[in-house]
Amino acid sequence: MSSFPIASKRPHEITLHDQTRIDNYYWMRDRNDPETLKHLRAESDYLEEITQHTKPLQENLFSEMKARIKEDDSTVPAKRGGYFYYERDEQGKQYPIFCRKPGSLEAQEEILLDQNQLATGRSFCSVGAFSVSPDGNKLVYSVDYGGREIYTLHIKDLKSGELYPEVIENTSGSAYEHGGVEWTNDGETVFYVTLDEAQRPHKLWSHKAGTDPAQDRLVLHEDDETYFLYMFKTRDDAYIMTYHYNTDTREMNFLSADQPEGNMHVLQARVKGLEYYAAHHNGNFFITHNDGAKNFKLSVAPVEKPGKENWREVIPHRADVLVDGVDTFEDFIVVAERKGGLKQLRISDADGLGNVRYIQFPEPAYNVYLEANPEFRTNLLRFYYSSLITPNSIIDYHVDSGEWELKKEEEIPSGYDKTQYVSERIHATASDGTQVPMSIVYKKGMKLDGNNPALLYGYGSYGATIDATFSSNRFSLLDRGFVFAIGHIRGGSEMGREWYEDGKMLNKKNTFTDFIACAEHLIKEGFTSTQKLAIMGGSAGGLLVGACVTMRPDLFKVVICKVPFVDVVTTMNDPTIPLTTLEYDQWGNPEDKEYYEYMLSYSPYDNIRATEYPHMLITTGLNDPRVAYWEPAKFAAKLRELKTDNNLIVLYTNYDSGHAGASGRYDFLKEVAQDFAFLIDKLT
Repeated sequence: MSSFPIASKRPHEITLHDQTRIDNYYWMRDRNDPETLKHLRAESDYLEEITQHTKPLQENLFSEMKARIKEDDSTVPAKRGGYFYYERDEQGKQYPIFCRKPGSLEAQEEILLDQNQLATGRSFCSVGAFSVSPDGNKLVYSVDYGGREIYTLHIKDLKSGELYPEVIENTSGSAYEHGGVEWTNDGETVFYVTLDEAQRPHKLWSHKAGTDPAQDRLVLHEDDETYFLYMFKTRDDAYIMTYHYNTDTREMNFLSADQPEGNMHVLQARVKGLEYYAAHHNGNFFITHNDGAKNFKLSVAPVEKPGKENWREVIPHRADVLVDGVDTFEDFIVVAERKGGLKQLRISDADGLGNVRYIQFPEPAYNVYLEANPEFRTNLLRFYYSSLITPNSIIDYHVDSGEWELKKEEEIPSGYDKTQYVSERIHATASDGTQVPMSIVYKKGMKLDGNNPALLYGYGSYGATIDATFSSNRFSLLDRGFVFAIGHIRGGSEMGREWYEDGKMLNKKNTFTDFIACAEHLIKEGFTSTQKLAIMGGSAGGLLVGACVTMRPDLFKVVICKVPFVDVVTTMNDPTIPLTTLEYDQWGNPEDKEYYEYMLSYSPYDNIRATEYPHMLITTGLNDPRVAYWEPAKFAAKLRELKTDNNLIVLYTNYDSGHAGASGRYDFLKEVAQDFAFLIDKLT
């Protein structure tokens, strides 16, 4: 067996606030340096060799997970205009086929786009924007072939099947964010967003199908580098809306979708710290906002006078309920809320006040979110529901009667019996006494004797919530005796806005100590032990597990860092990197000495020391625009340099993908199988 690759040391001095840090692996940032790719390839060769004995296990895991997928499957058709739209998969094919039927579900199928054909001869293929014109005659879609989240826009004539001659490059169409491309109501004009040099979506354009993109009209330019620009169309097709996103401030503009040559109008000019989101209904905007309301509230204002001086309260602020969003339909509105860490859906008459009722959910921990619901005039609300043990289900909720109509439940072809598993909601006590919720699942009959392998998962950033959702892949662990737990730690919004604010900026360490408390609670209650416990997180969740392992390396046996944000100070001091300027209000700007020193105190890369560390699998995508490949690569190299044990540090690089990993469904399963095999090999 070969030894692990040793990265060459080329000390680089970084001076800030009269403090100089030495970074021996800063050179890895240069992808054009032959030594960089040579080192990554050496890491890949080492990973291949050192995990060769797990290849049969990986193959078994892949087969198990694949057997739980209905390979020939279809989404539930959604009606829009005169068509029913859906996606379907075919056995053996990596990607979906986008289809529709005119008039009824019995009509002949029309294939709009076959992503498998787009992906022919390519190792990565992501479809971003996908929008059919109001008259049903044209399709605009965008594709990314490199994982960099830079999309190319195409327009297809659905009558002839031919592509329009124009191609529009450098557009925003990421699956991570809403918006990207919308048609105006004439069915001829497309609105789209382009990126600046730092991949920040910043310009809104209008384009008439069949014309030269060089003649496109610049509708709006977001020139503040701390804002991202998104765009969407209201459900009633009345307005094109822009959404200007800063981590603590929002702004929206609107333009009549009947007037493609018109100008944008500001809904409410940005005010530092004011966050709001608006949905249109019959000449009014229903607005969720935090003006004098930490947990947000709902107001309404007329389109003619939409500024906040005219906002009239509909739902007041409540200390124990987070107002999380609003959706409008012709005869009712839906407000997403969160109470006690769990999502709620509030339904009322169209004024937001009358006939208020809440949808009741049957389990103590679950996940629910609204589907696209493209129809404005309907008495049905379609939502997605699942839990740690209930398969993903599509529900049509009859707003008039309260009836649940199950349209589809994820089928597990290899068989599944939910009664064989236990799902619970428990709490850990953080170091400051805060009660931290955890969702947990395990096989029925398991003994709490500390001998069970366990995987603790978390995120805890940006106010994002990690709910108790179903994953058929996870049962390859549960059926091998694993406990799976989610720590709903501060930095997310599970328990309201304060929960988020208590885990960001100068409170960021609460996120890490909460997660450590969750780990200690699992051990204390006999679910697992330090010799059987693994933690896992991705992106900002990779920061989470990276920080926890540098704070408490004794607590864990295995760590899986997926595309981890671990070089916090250096990255946040480089405004040319995508996301940096946007996120000063998440982590702080290191130009400010107070934030510099605080970030430096927890940044995983900067806190590696000479001690024993757990087994670690670290992953990256060479084309990742969100967390550059060099952060995970540097983290692995420095850990090897300083650690004092014989535990494994391995780096997996996907040379064809970005932040989300492999794009094909089977290729993605192979990456999951690799992660799970690493866990099983080291914990059982």
